[in-house]
Order: sequence, then C-alpha cells, then structure tokens
Amino acid sequence: MNTELSPGRIHILDPATVNQIAAGEVVERPASVIKELVENAIDADAHAIRIDLKSAQGTITRLQVTDDGRGMSPEDAILAFTPHATSKILTIDDLHTIHTLGFRGEALASIAAVSAVTLVTKLRGSGSVAGTRVVVNGGQIDEQSETGAPDGTTVVVESLFFNTPVRKKFQKSLNTELTHIHTILEGICLSHPEISFRFSHNSREQLVTDRTTQPLDTIAQLFGSDETISLIPVSASFPFMNVSGYISPPAQSRKDARRLLITINHRFVTSPVITNAIKEGYGTLLPRDRFPLAYLFLDIDTDRVDVNVHPTKKQVRLSHEAEIADALRGTISTILLKHDLIPECDLSQPLIIPDAVPDTRQKAAMVYATEELPLIGIRETTHYGTVMTDRQLRQTELPTGIHSPLATIPKMTVIGQFGGIYILATTTTGELLIIDQHAAHERILYEQVTSQSQAKKQSQELLVPVILKRSPRDASILRELIPDLLKEGVIIEEFGIDTFLVRALPVILGNDNGTAYIDELTSDLLNRDPTRSVSDRERITRVIACRGAIKAGTVCTHEQCQRIVDQVRLTKSPFTCPHGRPTIIRFSKKQLDEMFQRT
Repeated sequence: MNTELSPGRIHILDPATVNQIAAGEVVERPASVIKELVENAIDADAHAIRIDLKSAQGTITRLQVTDDGRGMSPEDAILAFTPHATSKILTIDDLHTIHTLGFRGEALASIAAVSAVTLVTKLRGSGSVAGTRVVVNGGQIDEQSETGAPDGTTVVVESLFFNTPVRKKFQKSLNTELTHIHTILEGICLSHPEISFRFSHNSREQLVTDRTTQPLDTIAQLFGSDETISLIPVSASFPFMNVSGYISPPAQSRKDARRLLITINHRFVTSPVITNAIKEGYGTLLPRDRFPLAYLFLDIDTDRVDVNVHPTKKQVRLSHEAEIADALRGTISTILLKHDLIPECDLSQPLIIPDAVPDTRQKAAMVYATEELPLIGIRETTHYGTVMTDRQLRQTELPTGIHSPLATIPKMTVIGQFGGIYILATTTTGELLIIDQHAAHERILYEQVTSQSQAKKQSQELLVPVILKRSPRDASILRELIPDLLKEGVIIEEFGIDTFLVRALPVILGNDNGTAYIDELTSDLLNRDPTRSVSDRERITRVIACRGAIKAGTVCTHEQCQRIVDQVRLTKSPFTCPHGRPTIIRFSKKQLDEMFQRT
C-alpha cells in the first residue's frame, strides 16, 4: 500500500533530545561514566588518578574522578560541555593516527545531559591560586565561578539518569555495577602502569596501584602476587606490530576468559580475533572449556587499527586481522614450546598413608579425623589415590546421604573401567551401560548436599587457614556470597583489602585445597548463564558437589566402581549430573548386534 508523506513530518531534534540520545550510546551505566572520565584524565597526562564512589541503599549516588593532569582554562572548561568539542583531533585525517583514548568530544556533554555535574579545574603550572568551577544540570550550565583548586581536574557526577527514568530503571544491583567498574578499571590500570590509581567505595579502598615501569608489578597489585609467580614473559616484534606481556602455563587456566586482558596501543579493548588467536596459540595444551591467563600489550601501526567503530570505544576493528592473528598465535605457540610446562607436584599431601580398616561407626567419623594413626606393626602400603577414593565413597555412604526407596534403573554389575573415566557395567537383561564416574559421583554428592538441612551441614576447620588475595572485581562478588557460603559450610571472612581468610570447608570436600575450591567457585559465579535462572545458593551447591566428586582420570578398583554404580542407582535423578551432562549411556544387545551386523 502506498502512502504519502505529509508536509512537515521531518524536523530537526532539539539539542536536549540530541544530547540524551547521544548519552544513551555513551553512558550505559556508572562504569561508563568512570571509563570516560578516567580516559580524559589519562589523555590530560595525569600521573595520579583517584576514583571515589558513594552509594546508599543499594544505589550509586555519587562518582568523583580527580587527576593531577594538565587541567583546563576557564574558556575550555565551558567549551568541554559542548557536544563534539574535543582537543584530540582537528580534521578527518587525524582519525587515522589517533594516539589518545578520547577523540569524539561526546563524553562530558553526554554525562552532563543525564546527571548533575560539577567540574573544578586549574591549568597545571599556571601559577594561579584560583581555578574554575562549572556546575551543569541536565545539560544546562547553571554556574561558572572561580574557586581555589590544585592543578588538574576534578569531576563530580550526581543524580545519574535523574531525567531518564527508563535507563535508571534498568540498572542492576550495586554489586553488579561494582563488578562492571572493577572490570573497566582493571583493564585501564593494566594498560597504563605508569599512572597510579586509587579507587574507593564509601571511603573504603577497593583498588590501589602505584606508578611503575614494570607491568608485572601492576598485575601483582591487581590480582595478587601468587598469580604472577609462574607467568611466562612474551616479547616479539613484527614489521607491523610489537607484542609484550605475560601468559600463563597451561596448568594455570580458568573456566572463563576474564583474565585475557588485551591492550592495543595502550587502549584496553575487547577483540574476539585477538582472544581466539591467544587460545589457538595453546593448541591442544588446553581443554576446549579452559582459558589461559594473558596480559598482553600490542603496539600496532595506527593505520591498521580503527577505534572509531563503537561509541564507547570498547571494540576496535583491525585491518589485515588474519596476519595479526597468525603472528600472535605463532608467537604464543613458539614461546610455550620453549618452556618446561610440567606442573609442580603437590608435596603437601603424603604419597603413602597407613591402610586402616575401622568398624562402621569409626568409618563415618574418619572424615573428621585430623590426627595421624599410630603405625603399629607392619602394614601394607596403599596408593594414596585409592585411599582418597575410598574416603570420598565413604562420605557418600554416610547416614546423612540420600535414601531413595525405589531405584529408577536396574541393578548393575561392573565389568571394568576404561581410561580412568568410564565404568563399564551390565544388567540382568543383558544391556551394556557406560557410566561417567565423575558425573555419577557428582550427582550423588549433589543430592546428598541438597537433602541435608542447614543444621546438619558440617564444616571441618582447616589446620592452617587459607589466605585468598582476590582482584577487586572477584572480591566484590565473593563478599556478596559470604552468607550463602556459610550456609553450605564454608567459613570465610574478610582479612584486609580484597583479602579473605578461609577457616573451614564443608566436610564433604575432605582435605580439598581451599584456594582451588574458591577459585572454581568465583570463576563459576562470574560466568553466569543469562539464559538460566540459577540462584547463587544453587550455584554454590553445584560447585561443592563438583569439587568433592571423584575426578575423571582417577583409577578405581573394581570394588570402588561397584560402589559408585550402586550409589548412583539409588539417587532420585541418576541420569544427569547437576550441570545437565549425562551420567549413563545404555546399549541394548539388539543395538550391539546391529552395530556388528549380526542381525
């Protein structure tokens, strides 16, 4: 159907509407405001940048960014709030040789359009006592005056999104917003180790870095010195690119890609091309679902990098990207081949322990025992792994375990184990069953944990409490989880800035390493699946079950395999692990006959 446009349908938007539309692209959340203001401070040649955040009743109420940069004159302080006003470029040709973080001229104008902004600035080295104070509300300049000020610039943002209630409505919880802020600041701190950063929330310091010429110092301050011990240096030069930084050995990997931190020309960015190249550089050294740690600094010819593809400049476009990816992939692969990647053996656990067979009542109490058994007479030594497997299986046979009156699958008879991963069993009807031993034991533990009341969940105190140094982002998540962790038997408390003390773990984990357990837990919680609504409490329960279960690759005796299949048979839902992976696959005799063409 054809329609005619009526006269006057096309019109020019008023400046206030234009500014709010621009703000919608640039200012997504409080983290966006901090990113833009901090990048402006870096472009102003600041040596120290301080970020102060205030919140009340679960909402961020005030942001302040202070720097000791070049500052602005009174005229520039007013002009800075005008849309598309910038000191970074003059002509379109400058877009091809950008060396600054900001250049669009949208940041201050967009922020001021949806908040109340107070700017105090003074030119560095001006010799004047007075600086300039500018107050802007909803994009309108309300005040310009002289005020005493140090060299540099301070920007205070309040009442964010006060005039855009829809955007304010869609802001997430305080801890979620803090996580986004930590993510942004971690990347910026790493890309500019020559600047010192201080970030505080309600006057409590969350992140601190000092000026340094060694990026490894900044990595240690952000993520803890333990993480830097085994990092492998990276250094390579190409006609179009220089690469430097650090990568982890394969044994030091994570379940998520959040420690793949990349800077291109001193800009913290996300680039799927670069991320994939790093992962591919490890080849078969890493499982598909694991990611290395990488802190890489790429200096690429500016004519190969287009930073003008996203309003917030979070992503870049690379020309000759295949060539860049191949160079990075080859660099990582070559460096890894030159290093000894065999992980250190954990000597904290004994290789041989006495084999004691107490009675049934003592068997249940063995999990709680911390003292060594006396060596009386001559005892046959038993492989440590076999004894640990026995302890794990005894745990899931305790009275607090599950008791299903009706088994949903028939009785199984074990005929062997394959690859330390799969248990082969048969049924009275002649079926062949293949059981994933880790998935099966994980299901057993999961139902045991969920069936226990909070009062029955017991903890075992660690002989030596484990000290955890987390990044500010991970610390904010861990801090939020402490009450739920306590309900599941994990006793953890704060022990300084972004540092925690693990005092006890669930009995069900045995002597599991506290650091490894909390690492898996925080990584899993950071990697939330937005398509599945799972509570933090449920997520914690699943991780406890996963960490306490017999691992794939554990060689079990015939009797141990039988105990696993007998236990999983009595669970309420024996067919999948808590994460949805199958525990058992069935082959009927007819199917086997067909596969061997015996029909």
